[in-house]
Amino acid sequence: MGAWTLPAIVLATAVASVAGTLGPDARWLPALGRAILRASALPHGVPYASASSSGWHNVPVLAELTFRGLQASLGVRGLLVAQVAAVALACLLVARDAKRLGATDAGIAAVLLLVVTGGLLALAGIRAQLFALVLLPTLVLVLRREEEAPSTRIWLVVPLLALWSNLHGSALVGLGLLLIYLAVERGRRRPIESAAVGLASLLALCATPALWSTPAYYADALTNEAARRGYGLWAPLSVTSGFDLVLAAAALILLAGFVRTGPRPWQFVVALVLTAFTVHAARNGIWLLLFVAAPAACALRTAKRPHAAVSHGIALALAACAVAGLVRGPLEIGASRHLIAQAITVAHGRPILADPAVAEQIAEAGGRVWIANPLDAFRRSDQRLYLDWLQGKPAGDAAEARASVILVRSDTSAARRLALTRRARFLAGDGDALLFTEKAQ
Repeated sequence: MGAWTLPAIVLATAVASVAGTLGPDARWLPALGRAILRASALPHGVPYASASSSGWHNVPVLAELTFRGLQASLGVRGLLVAQVAAVALACLLVARDAKRLGATDAGIAAVLLLVVTGGLLALAGIRAQLFALVLLPTLVLVLRREEEAPSTRIWLVVPLLALWSNLHGSALVGLGLLLIYLAVERGRRRPIESAAVGLASLLALCATPALWSTPAYYADALTNEAARRGYGLWAPLSVTSGFDLVLAAAALILLAGFVRTGPRPWQFVVALVLTAFTVHAARNGIWLLLFVAAPAACALRTAKRPHAAVSHGIALALAACAVAGLVRGPLEIGASRHLIAQAITVAHGRPILADPAVAEQIAEAGGRVWIANPLDAFRRSDQRLYLDWLQGKPAGDAAEARASVILVRSDTSAARRLALTRRARFLAGDGDALLFTEKAQ
């Protein structure tokens, strides 16, 4: 490994370890995994929520069981370990791809630094998509090799997509990338084989516990109320967000280097599509960065190398930071364990109304909420009502009637609306979250 590349990869793991944060879209997976293991069967709907979720097609079962296994063995630290490992593997795959394309050590290190800087939220935020941080660079590496020398190795993408579909909905990104490659690049020379691979890949996406209902799961996930409104993880790229501005800057630099290398038409199309996806939802920016990074590294040509002692010294220092982060454990967004336990006790088995991060904490602790992630599992009317409440809209006040206890982070629009209307009685707080109960009549 290059003298500059090694410290860059270790830096990425250190950032993921020290800044690793558990927030929304992380805790519902082990909660469902626990329910599956207890029942030795897939539950009907979302067992920790009282809102109707009957008919929901549970696709990412493998992710739920994996998250549960990690948490059961190492606690929340297990999820941090998985995140750090995913980041390290993603960087290694990008570095390997770039080196194969002819990039220098310094060029590889430079693009990795840009990926870490621009993709900070994705690399530090422990969410369900952590598996895709490895799977997407793996797919890209296979396709770029096939671009140069087509072979039967292309069939590896079929089991790869089947695995991906069982882990995270971003398998659609991988499928789209593959279909663009097949249609624009490979299909011209091997049309029958390309059509067969494309069809097999579509079927592989359905190789989940939901089988033929898998497309319905993806349709619901893409059209849920949060996606429609551009709320939370579905928020579009914003000029008022510092993280989004850094993401945009990193992406523009990498895209400039990518274009300078004269990419093949299919790669150019993929880059355009991923750019559009990033503008639509900033969370997609990490896929753009990972795709263009390796070719962009080839645009920086320099043979300068640091002394080995300097390189290894930096790597060791960063590794020590990574270890310290793992020992400390992940940062957590939400309420304290004490306040979560108090809310569950006060609720007496009745559902609790909470914002996404807190609702997932309650589900993980064995409590019951009205609605939570995965949002697409619930009826559209309940999704709309919940989003109205989260956004502090008067139309969302009706959500408070669905629960006798409310636990919400103090910096949210829902908390500000509660303070304004005084429709609930304040019971306790911990500085980060506020606990309310219904007022006595």
